[in-house]
Amino acid sequence: MDKTISEITKTKIEDFGYDEFFESNRKKLKLDNFSIARVIIEQKGSYKVVNQNGEFLAKITGKQMFNASSREDFPVVGDWVAITELGENRAIIHDILPRKTIIKRKHGNKNKIGEKTEVQIIGTNIDVAFVVESVDQDYNLNRFERYFAIARDGGVNPAIILNKIDLISKEELELKIAQLKNRFSDVDVVFTSTVSNEGLEELKEHILIQKTYCFLGSSGVGKSSLINKLLGESIIKTEGISSYSGKGKHTTTNREMYFLENGGIVIDNPGMREVGVTDASAGIDSLFDEITSLATKCRYADCTHIHELGCEVLSALESGKLDASKYANYINLKKEAEYYEMTKFEKKGKDRQFGKFLKKAKEQLNKGQY
Repeated sequence: MDKTISEITKTKIEDFGYDEFFESNRKKLKLDNFSIARVIIEQKGSYKVVNQNGEFLAKITGKQMFNASSREDFPVVGDWVAITELGENRAIIHDILPRKTIIKRKHGNKNKIGEKTEVQIIGTNIDVAFVVESVDQDYNLNRFERYFAIARDGGVNPAIILNKIDLISKEELELKIAQLKNRFSDVDVVFTSTVSNEGLEELKEHILIQKTYCFLGSSGVGKSSLINKLLGESIIKTEGISSYSGKGKHTTTNREMYFLENGGIVIDNPGMREVGVTDASAGIDSLFDEITSLATKCRYADCTHIHELGCEVLSALESGKLDASKYANYINLKKEAEYYEMTKFEKKGKDRQFGKFLKKAKEQLNKGQY
């Protein structure tokens, strides 16, 4: 057994992130006859769960499989579940407690005709999502906003880790610091390097006892390396950047929860090349609150903020009060959220129109109209 549990003494279920929210829901569901445990690893057809009694290899019941209507009805890493503890560290999962928070994204494009795009759950019951980017070719302000949208839509607070700062000069770093503070003034930012160990102590200070944090980002940005530093040893396998593509290799293949010596809880996630926002409209509105506030003053209640007369958003854009890149990303994310909600049949009819819209928006930006 690795350092996820065995090297850290835990005698209370609260040490795994359990709190009054879950306890009150356990009582509502009348689950007194079951033990409560947290899912720390999801494997094919089985789960590893943990509580104050130890780790268990668990499976769900056939009834749960039969009653499930979507992927969201199955346990995922971060979930609290009601179990029956069997011998030899095995268990049966009977129910999932209501989730306090959830992070999900649009995943792939393999849906059958007439069905909605597949949604992938990244994790549940997370307090803070660390969005990790490195200072090299991965650095992209718009991508931060994509991650923030899916986090806030699920009730999770986002934070930024800008990693591999040892690769750039002090002047380049100061420029990126100014960019991040200007664009994301209300988001915590930590600057780190696993080579020089810069920022690691500050990162540890952000991770509080009995709180859960997940690390999100593309492959190769250093998520697993950062968690290894927090753990104090190389538990998670890591690899360097591919010399052929210049991009990070997929090293983490499964989501897994780890427990730090300071009492914090972290989840490592596989790298994501695509961050589809599904129907995260609420998260987008929360993220772009400046635009949302302007929208309340528009002449028309159903204003799209693209071409209407009397649009306060466009007025702010034309006057320079609203950042053009931020506006463009907002429009893209809103359109994308609506687009992913359509069926495949509906999408076919919208493909050409959506493409024309994006082309026109880019042309206007290039001409300096915004």
